[in-house]
Amino acid sequence: MPPQAIAPKGFNYVCENGVATITLTRGDRLNSLTFAIYEELRDLFAALNDHDEVRAVVLTGEGRAFCSGGDVEDIIGELFSRDMKGMVAFTRVTGALIANIRKLRRPVIAAVNGVAVGAGAVIALACDLRVASDKARFGFIFPKVGLCGADMGAAYLLPRVVGLGHASELLFTGDLIGADEAYRMGLVNRVVAPEKCLETALALATRLASGPAFAHAMTKQMLESEHTMSLDAAIEAEAQVQAICMMHPDFRAAFDAWTTKQPIQFEGSPLPFQEQPRAASPAAAAAKL
Repeated sequence: MPPQAIAPKGFNYVCENGVATITLTRGDRLNSLTFAIYEELRDLFAALNDHDEVRAVVLTGEGRAFCSGGDVEDIIGELFSRDMKGMVAFTRVTGALIANIRKLRRPVIAAVNGVAVGAGAVIALACDLRVASDKARFGFIFPKVGLCGADMGAAYLLPRVVGLGHASELLFTGDLIGADEAYRMGLVNRVVAPEKCLETALALATRLASGPAFAHAMTKQMLESEHTMSLDAAIEAEAQVQAICMMHPDFRAAFDAWTTKQPIQFEGSPLPFQEQPRAASPAAAAAKL
């Protein structure tokens, strides 16, 4: 799929300076998902592995919501007409979207501009990093509609991010939490003013896109693979991966740039490597008071 062929019907897609931005555009429906949008998102995240021009991804929503999950009319109502085989076919599609986000060997950043509940919360969770508006709310609300809290990989991913205790409470209760509480749990990486949410996520994505794409791909792979390894196996795997990275031209480019006091130009990056100071989150600043 060449870059010009990426033209989804259910959401917007643009790529600039190595950053692909995916924007859910059903703002009037709180960016709820339809069968078609699930499938398009699933297929896009699978396809992006073959797009070298994409070095980082930002996923966000239009209007006052990030994503409110499955559309009540388009999905929930229709599911009641399905048998068990049809139900499983649907839940496998939703799970495949999450799997493809995790399998994509690029950093994926969620710019959570508003409410993220149900499938929307799991999609944000599946991203590598989350920048949240201070108006954002998160809720794994499945038990509130009579469903298991373990959906789309939530019971696998959430304990890895926030710990078993917090994950158990969120998945059993389905309670909504605000951005500051999500930050304290470790569910989000940054909390910013609403008007800064997408801007902050794009700046972070641009920084990552200017970095060593080959090494970033290895980092994401190892974060996934080492979860089930022993410490000895993980150390050996990292030894081999790091040796591979040392053979890549980016390692030499960084050394040459350091010796000549020039900006680093990593292979394939449209921009020199961008070092940026880490800004304190409002939640972090408040915690020091």
